[in-house]
Amino acid sequence: MKTMTPSVVQEKVTDQQIDKATDVFRSIVRKHREEFPSDAMQQALGTKGLTSDLLGIIRKYVEMFVGMIVRLVNVDRIRKPEQVLEATGRKQYVDKDVVATMPHGEGGEVKVIFFKLDLSQRNGQISDDDLAKEYTLRGLKPADPYSLAAVNEADPSFADAHPNATHWKDANGKWCYAAFIVWSDERGVDVYRHDFGWDDYWWFAGLAQSAGL
Repeated sequence: MKTMTPSVVQEKVTDQQIDKATDVFRSIVRKHREEFPSDAMQQALGTKGLTSDLLGIIRKYVEMFVGMIVRLVNVDRIRKPEQVLEATGRKQYVDKDVVATMPHGEGGEVKVIFFKLDLSQRNGQISDDDLAKEYTLRGLKPADPYSLAAVNEADPSFADAHPNATHWKDANGKWCYAAFIVWSDERGVDVYRHDFGWDDYWWFAGLAQSAGL
């Protein structure tokens, strides 16, 4: 298994990236030019708040990718769900019916991307439905539990500092989850069905929806 984490000292944005950001803005405005009267656009471009608003949007999207952790791991897709959990060597707190719904996923070697949310503006909580949107914003889909378990099998200590989880819907459209945690110095794995939401304790595991990530 290979580990990649963001550098402590981040390099500054490049001129090429700045040009790309400019190209993106230019392309959007040109695509929607019929929606913007020339006189109104001229006034908008002279508004003081425009610069700070645009900066805020760029910050919002860039900050979504700061502090991500990436793990490359080999996944055994042939195992039964119970065997996947047993292989992690963790104490199991599970609903067997939910374990049976665990998606197998695909791919022998996968790149699992972990991100942590700042929920200070959400009263410290986020629902599964809104969490799904956070995955989409990052160009990710929730990691299948086979891939997540493989990360924690290869590195049992990973969840000590990075309690991690993923979620999926069962055949009835109910949210289910797998979470790797440490309680009272005991390494455990939870697999249940619930819709209580999440707090800022967790690192969420995703897989890239495109080859760019």
